[in-house]
Amino acid sequence: MSSPRVGLFVTCLVDLFRPSVGFAAVKLLEQAGCVVEVPENQTCCGQPAFNSGDRKDSAAIALNVIAAFKDFDYVVAPSGSCAGMIKAHYPELFAPGTKERAAADVLAAKTYELVAFLVRVMKFDNVDAAFSGTVTYHDSCSGLRELGIKSEPRALLARVKGLKLTEMEDAEVCCGFGGTFCVKYPNISNVMVAKKTKKIGATGAAMLLAGDMGCLMNMAGKLKREGSPVVSRHVAEVLAGDLTSPPIAEAE
Repeated sequence: MSSPRVGLFVTCLVDLFRPSVGFAAVKLLEQAGCVVEVPENQTCCGQPAFNSGDRKDSAAIALNVIAAFKDFDYVVAPSGSCAGMIKAHYPELFAPGTKERAAADVLAAKTYELVAFLVRVMKFDNVDAAFSGTVTYHDSCSGLRELGIKSEPRALLARVKGLKLTEMEDAEVCCGFGGTFCVKYPNISNVMVAKKTKKIGATGAAMLLAGDMGCLMNMAGKLKREGSPVVSRHVAEVLAGDLTSPPIAEAE
């Protein structure tokens, strides 16, 4: 059986702020037996425009993404929010019965968030990584609520040698990022993330993990401003055994 051809949807935040997550994703996918390519003509998934009610620009962006990834067996993103946008919302942008809707449905059906793809599709559990310390995990809203991702990152983290996972209280509660929400309602967002960092600190964990860069940057920034010693990383970096880049917030 031939190796599946995977198109990596890098995401804007990974591309601009955390390329190490993209490289970690490639490493994990290749370890799982995939052939990975990164289309150069990919763009933002269109989620900021979609969440702001701009369906015209969202649809135009979606058509570009559909064209960029149409020839791959699967599309994988190291982000629940971007994968959720493609999988759950692209079909909403086009009228039923149109060729655009049909193409959106095809793309949606083959799009996955990274850890969900590794566990559900590739049945991957051969994690070759080690981390001597305690971590806690934040369940990002889109990954959890749109894609049902909960057990998958924990199953893979359990394979990391030396790693201990300590669950935080209210791990499923929003961190206050919410894309454009934190820009439109900064005071509310700040209260939400302050509650989250308090729960993170209460675990005693040395490291915070999550699967979405937006959430991680929001929480990492707040932890840094509070003087917390907790460092933040994308889950892919730990699973790939790639901790050479500075923790999030320290790198900015």
